[in-house]
Amino acid sequence: MPPGDDRRRVQKTVLITGCSSGIGRASARAFLDEGWTVYATARNPADIETLGEAGCELATLDVTDQSDIDRVVDRILDEEGAIDALINNAGYGQFGPVEDVPTAKVHEQFDVNVYGPHRLIKAVLPGMRRERDGTIVNVSSVAGRLSFPGGGVYSGSKFAIEALSDALRNEVAEYGIDVVVVEPGPVKTNFSKRAEREAGAGNADGEADAGETDGSGTDDGGLDRSGAYEEFYELFEDTQLIGGDGPGAIEPEVVAAAIVNAASATQPPARVQPGTAARIGVLARFLPDAVLDRGYEFVRKFTS
Repeated sequence: MPPGDDRRRVQKTVLITGCSSGIGRASARAFLDEGWTVYATARNPADIETLGEAGCELATLDVTDQSDIDRVVDRILDEEGAIDALINNAGYGQFGPVEDVPTAKVHEQFDVNVYGPHRLIKAVLPGMRRERDGTIVNVSSVAGRLSFPGGGVYSGSKFAIEALSDALRNEVAEYGIDVVVVEPGPVKTNFSKRAEREAGAGNADGEADAGETDGSGTDDGGLDRSGAYEEFYELFEDTQLIGGDGPGAIEPEVVAAAIVNAASATQPPARVQPGTAARIGVLARFLPDAVLDRGYEFVRKFTS
């Protein structure tokens, strides 16, 4: 339906990034089940063919490519008339000690996890303001509220998306647009395999698009290992440090349900934590820094 068409729009339309697997794939199916028109995207269209068979509209989209974003957003506006919800889900975890992560890797992390959502937000907001309606859901993490050793770069990107969302929420409220941050804890996806590879730990052979991923990386993590943090790498390899299968891990469908609820709500909350681990995890930010530091030291000693 072209913009300006006065026919009443019955179905709502959602654009979801990072649908190759995990939360993105589950969200696409959950929105379909609720009767939405779903535009499921990923860098590799072969990864989302089954979503097309299920009823989704498919599009190739790399969140680091502005021309991709413009093409997809223009197509949806031309076909549907409006984008009612944007789900910024594409992302990955660059792990490793801060000293060992090359600056180029930090840039790649932020290009996917922060600049990508920012590009999409800029692309959809003019249409949402015109409609005076819409919801932007940014998928963050408990790591967006609490950093930890070896997760500084990833947490930094998630802290950034949290800050961006807080500002945006108040900037667009007068236009009837909602902004929601979803903060899952450990989720049973391929995310941990990709993260292990980015940290250079173990022999993880997860898919190029792991979980909610549309970024790039090398099989050995591409870290500049200084030799000063070998204990970290051993800990990372021997424990469920980022735990897709660790205690408290939830199915991606649980996160997807929270995303659909946020996009459908008349007055959604600013933040949603799917799962008990996430709700408990975000509370740790209220602990004094000295207590958190002692906790990290205890974990290091206990697992060494």
